Order: sequence, then structure tokens, then C-alpha cells
Amino acid sequence: MVLGRFYLSCLLLGSLGSMCILFTIYWMQYWRGGFAWNGSIYMFNWHPVLMVAGMVVFYGGASLVYRLPQSWVGPKLPWKLLHAALHLMAFILTVVGLVAVFTFHNHGRTANLYSLHSWLGITTVFLFACQWFLGFAVFLLPWASMWLRSLLKPIHVFFGAAILSLSIASVISGKTPPGHTTACPVRRSLPTAPGCWWWPLGCWCSTSFWLHLGSAQSRGS
Repeated sequence: MVLGRFYLSCLLLGSLGSMCILFTIYWMQYWRGGFAWNGSIYMFNWHPVLMVAGMVVFYGGASLVYRLPQSWVGPKLPWKLLHAALHLMAFILTVVGLVAVFTFHNHGRTANLYSLHSWLGITTVFLFACQWFLGFAVFLLPWASMWLRSLLKPIHVFFGAAILSLSIASVISGKTPPGHTTACPVRRSLPTAPGCWWWPLGCWCSTSFWLHLGSAQSRGS
């Protein structure tokens, strides 16, 4: 019964994550004029989509791999590979999203890293890069000793959760920077557009927290 609710919540989490991505695409397509890769405002529109997909949905999914009961028994290597692959996909999407926004800024001769959102986001990505390479070098490659893995595992887990929290904070703070309304060439009322986006993200955060907490308690009992 407990496992049934857990897997149902995992399915709900995946559905909410997909809705976050789809609603962000809808927001950028309908309210902000669509997508391009030419340095224009339409190139900037890739940034929210890719950052939500990479730093929230894929990263959150990767962080839940070791919460699945099947990962607690049997060979660890397949789960390590899945965990690393999902994080790598999240990192690739994130880098492309950063390329989009930096190219847009440079094309329009706008300063980079000019807001709290910018610095919070770039700090999160830097920590994510360090976390991924440390995890790959220590936990996936066979050279590290068990005592080193045991020493670094709590740090790795802590920073994994911290980076996910920073990712969500970065995404939320990025929805209201000063340039969003004034830079948009599409003459529509932007403040009402994100409404369809907030509720799936809020539900996603709540479900993700419940899954992390509930599976940790089940594993510890």
C-alpha cells in the first residue's frame, strides 16, 4: 500500500514536471512570440524552457533515483549510470540555456549577470558542475576507496538537495526580472501569462519534498 502511493506520487511528479515544461513552452510561444536562434528576444525565450527542463525537472528526477526501493538492493552500477545520465542531460540543457541568454545579451549589448537572479543562477550552475564532476570521479569511476566514498557521500547528498533548492529559487526569481515586460515585442498583458505555470511548479515542489521525506523515512525504518 505504501509502495503503491509512492509510485503513484512518482507518476504525479513526472506529470507535473512535464506540465511545467509544456506550460513554459506555451508561455514563451504564445505570450512572448516564439523561438529562434539568432540573438533576438526569441532566442532568449529558449532560456526559461531549458532551465526549467534541466535544473528543475531532469535534476529533480535524477535526485529521486536513489529514493526508488529497487535501488536499495542488488547491483548499484545501473542506478549510478541512470543517476549520472539524468544529471548529464540536465547539465547539457542548462548549458544550452545559458548560451541562449548570454548570446541574447551580447547581441543586444546588454550587461550579463546584472541581477540577483543572474548571480543566483550562475552560482547554482557552478555548484552543479562541481557536484557532477565530483560524483563522476568518486562514485562512478572505480578508483576511489570505500572510506573516501563514505566520507564524501553525506556531502554529496547535502549539496544535491541544496542545488535543487537553489535551482527552484533561481527559476522563481527569474520569472519577474525588470527586462521581461519591456523587452517583449508582443503586445499582450504579460502578468497573467505565468498563472498557468505556477501551480504545476508548486505541486511539483510539494510532491518532490514528500517523496524525498517519505522514502527517507521508509528506508530508515
